[in-house]
Amino acid sequence: MNECRIRAYGKINLGLDVIGKRPDGYHDVRMVMQTVQLYDQVVLSVREQPGVTMECNLPFLPVDGHNLVYRAVERMRQEYRIHAGVHIRLRKCIPVSAGMAGGSSDCAAALYGMNRLFELGQPVEKLMELGVTLGADVPYCLMRGTALAEGIGEILTPLAPMPDCFLLIAKPPVSVSTRWVYENLDLEAGTIHPDIDGMVDALEQGSLEGVARRLGNVLEDVTIPEYPVIRRIKERMLELGAENALMSGSGPTVFGIFAEAETAQAACTAMRLEREARQIYLVRPFYADNRGIGDKKQN
Repeated sequence: MNECRIRAYGKINLGLDVIGKRPDGYHDVRMVMQTVQLYDQVVLSVREQPGVTMECNLPFLPVDGHNLVYRAVERMRQEYRIHAGVHIRLRKCIPVSAGMAGGSSDCAAALYGMNRLFELGQPVEKLMELGVTLGADVPYCLMRGTALAEGIGEILTPLAPMPDCFLLIAKPPVSVSTRWVYENLDLEAGTIHPDIDGMVDALEQGSLEGVARRLGNVLEDVTIPEYPVIRRIKERMLELGAENALMSGSGPTVFGIFAEAETAQAACTAMRLEREARQIYLVRPFYADNRGIGDKKQN
């Protein structure tokens, strides 16, 4: 095999709670994660020349060691003593710096792609152990589907799949630093914590209404006051018929849950005309059957 193509799917947070700050500076979290059918493409090719080269369709993204995909490929080359060179082609569609784990998903795809390209035969669990050293969301992005994430995000429990629905995703023309959000999070300021256990129960019951009613993200307390456009987009989605709407991750992307295709499409059209958000997508949940990125039928 001389080339490997992998789809790197984005995620949303149906629930995001922060339990507290750890001595190492990281935060303990409880999150309900859901993969969505919006993806980047990572293409890895063997090259005769040694080393790693990279290209990307977005010129403002780094194509060196500052990029997680590049670092993932280099880590795999070092870990498994791969002497062949590798060329990376990254095609981005997931919004950047948007709370959808695009970079982590690309990193996960690179780990999986190197494993397949060089026929290393490593189980996905081994790749997850390596992935967490590159980013807290990388193990989940290798697993995919619907999951409860705890610890710093690396302790994963598969959950019942999200009920089928339509997800309107809208990113306003701002970028948010995850580090800045966590540094400014004050858990002593009357924080309203989302009902994570109730969300898990709603998923078990297959209740879309129960899922929508329990959407919650404590990071909104930091991001929305700084970027009021996020609140405006949430309110507009509700006006357009969303069951509920929420900021994903540290933001600024907002997603709305719609039960009916016609209502969702009308809302998507309206928001594109209004131009409050720069990137708008209408997608559905991605169902990995908790088999992770290694399931060839999903790639």
